[in-house]
Amino acid sequence: MKKQLISKIYKIALIGVIVFGQSACSDFLTEKAPSNLTPESFYTIPDHAEAAIASVYADLRFIGNGAGIFSTNWQLLEALTGTSTTETAQNSDLNNLYGLVHDGYTIHLVNYWGGLYKVIAQANQVLDKVPAITPMDAKQKSKILGEARFLRASAYFTAVRLWGDVPLITKPQSASSADFLPARAPVESVYKLIVDDLIAAEASGLDWMDTRGRVGTAAVKAQLAEVYLTMAGGSLKKGASHYKLAADKAFEVITYANSNPTSINLFSTYYDVHRESTKNRLEHLFMIQYNTSVAGNPMGNFFPNFKPVTFNGPGGTGSSVPTPFFYQSYEDGDLRTKDQEGYFYTSYFTNGNGAPFSLGAPYVFKHFNQTANGSSGVAGTRNDNLNVPQIRYAQVLLTYAEAQNEVGGPTQAAYDAFKRIRDRAKLNTPALGTYSQATFRNAVWKERWHELCYEQITWFDMVRLRKAFNEKTKSFEEFVGHTNLSSNQKLQEKHLLLPLPTAELLNNPKLGKQNPGY
Repeated sequence: MKKQLISKIYKIALIGVIVFGQSACSDFLTEKAPSNLTPESFYTIPDHAEAAIASVYADLRFIGNGAGIFSTNWQLLEALTGTSTTETAQNSDLNNLYGLVHDGYTIHLVNYWGGLYKVIAQANQVLDKVPAITPMDAKQKSKILGEARFLRASAYFTAVRLWGDVPLITKPQSASSADFLPARAPVESVYKLIVDDLIAAEASGLDWMDTRGRVGTAAVKAQLAEVYLTMAGGSLKKGASHYKLAADKAFEVITYANSNPTSINLFSTYYDVHRESTKNRLEHLFMIQYNTSVAGNPMGNFFPNFKPVTFNGPGGTGSSVPTPFFYQSYEDGDLRTKDQEGYFYTSYFTNGNGAPFSLGAPYVFKHFNQTANGSSGVAGTRNDNLNVPQIRYAQVLLTYAEAQNEVGGPTQAAYDAFKRIRDRAKLNTPALGTYSQATFRNAVWKERWHELCYEQITWFDMVRLRKAFNEKTKSFEEFVGHTNLSSNQKLQEKHLLLPLPTAELLNNPKLGKQNPGY
């Protein structure tokens, strides 16, 4: 939110090459030397637009940046859910999140605020500067602007769910900008921008899927469906109209997938969810891109503490591990809990590829990269290039099932979407006629908890539903008063929002008061 300076051209150009492939530039001999470029002269040719949008994508990787010892930013959205605990307990900020005593100084939320607004600032630069680039292919320009709108909308979607009223910045800022110290905008206004941006992105001519890792139409529609679903409940409580909007938008993705099953589909195995060769394909509608030449996969804090599951031998991570209660809440026979086949593992191979040994407890396998870390008799590459999933087709199916049920009870199409998730898990599903609207609602929620766990989605479901999953009773209860079994602490009304970073409040009096309860 302070001065937003354009990154040096050589840096963002390098990122653009790595993430999206090298751009052609036939008249490079006549172009200005990169060292002579300024913020005023940068946005003059199409290659500048490509490099600029690449920098926005690169900034998404803030979720993997460090948040002190044994911790990274993404753990903010896992520690609060109660579905994980910590084996190390050596990071005081992370411990505060697990114990639900976080405040405006907690480093993870400070970093999230800064990271999201950096994405927004870079996207604003693209949206402000790229339209004037001439000559430039109209389709190329439209796509880049659509991508920027999606990325800005997604950043605001995260921010508004975390903090409620937040500053709404839509133009590049400098110290001389009239709103350099912005006030917070109402939640309704933030959601209006999000929806407007996503509708514009939807009409920008993007490909349905983009295996390079760029935004595609499927991701835009899926995100819009999730936005409508959130607006239907949560603080806005838009109700039936927005449940229908969510169902209709999700069904557009499902309809395309049914006609193009080799383009969008569920993976046949859970291993494909975390296989390097399936990045940006089929079930992965949108991912944050990682490559060790720039930044390696940041999910290593799911590794068990001092157990030799990788080529590094015993490691000191283990700062996010499943609670036994959550692991045990799955149905008997659920393939997602099967060792090394689903989303958990209870044994592995010494140093990644040696003798098998028991881990003594379940750990998260969903983000474990066997190509990098090794598997039975096969040494790992030691380069963890696995992406981090943001939107999977499984989420679209469950969003549709939930939203359609709210429109008028469980229909055959909603049931079919829900059943596909359970079929892959090798679970028997009761017949459609056995469900009421209420029992189907709870069944779909439970699948969201079990299918989308450890993907930074569960906390947002808890906030929008004002509900939490009781792992012991295997039922849902009110958010306020629910006991997080990771710490045996109860959720309070104040936890529906995060506190604003204290430094931001001190630097910008226009932000007003701290969120209630902090």
